[in-house]
Amino acid sequence: MKVLQFTIPVAHDKSVIVQHDQMQHFYPHLHRHKEAQVTWIQEGEGTLIAGNNMHVFGPGDIFLIGADQSHLFKSNPEYFSQGNAKSVQALTVFFNPGGILHALFELPEMRAMKDFLQQYRQGFRLPDEYAVKVSGIMLNIQNTSGTEEIVNFLQLLQVLQSVKPAPEPLSAAGISKEITENEGIRISNIYNYILQHYSEDITLEDVAREACMTPQAFCRYFKKHTRQTFVSFLNQMRINEACKKLTGNKYESISVVAYKCGFNSITNFNRVFKGVVGRSPRAYVDNYFNKVSLG
Repeated sequence: MKVLQFTIPVAHDKSVIVQHDQMQHFYPHLHRHKEAQVTWIQEGEGTLIAGNNMHVFGPGDIFLIGADQSHLFKSNPEYFSQGNAKSVQALTVFFNPGGILHALFELPEMRAMKDFLQQYRQGFRLPDEYAVKVSGIMLNIQNTSGTEEIVNFLQLLQVLQSVKPAPEPLSAAGISKEITENEGIRISNIYNYILQHYSEDITLEDVAREACMTPQAFCRYFKKHTRQTFVSFLNQMRINEACKKLTGNKYESISVVAYKCGFNSITNFNRVFKGVVGRSPRAYVDNYFNKVSLG
């Protein structure tokens, strides 16, 4: 079945839906659906936009996306290049706590699990140390049926609930729930434009023109639907891309990365980087490669 905005393929004889995707790039539109999902990135790299935040993703990453949480797995630009041989692959488990599984989550024994899903309705990234166990359970769900499949699904939820320390949500807030399908596509187009031009001297007027709005109207629109300003989103996008380049171990220098990510001043880059990441670019790089060498 064709995937439409804010919908997923629904199997009417299933309460848990497993979907394996292998394609050139991920679905390129911001969307939400009633189902929560656990997605294991098996192949591919890019940026996850969840609610109003962004996160780098790569092979081995596993994410819980909450029910009705707006999200977009945006593949890196090279995946859209003509003649590109790259591809993406992911395994996702979809489930609707308020739908066919409602009775299950209303059981007294499931109260803690229901509270957990409510607490993490903005999702989270699974810590690396849980990835092997959770990916194994997801494969078991994919390869079983009937009662055995439900048992594996409950085991998956149990492991997610047991994650310690408590993970940070993917987003502090979600995009307005009043958003329509057409608005979702419109915001996706805005996001995609920024993703494609973040390295340039992109201005508010440029993006407003792309959205067919005046700059003032665009500012109000963007803030209403994303709960952050255009400048804040653009800075977060640029720093997100800078983090990818800095940890790729192929960059010439931090200043080169700064300019390639759209900053015209290394001082401004350092200030914005620390505001978004919480540490300087140099400290971020040192910390990352120290972890890699120890791990």
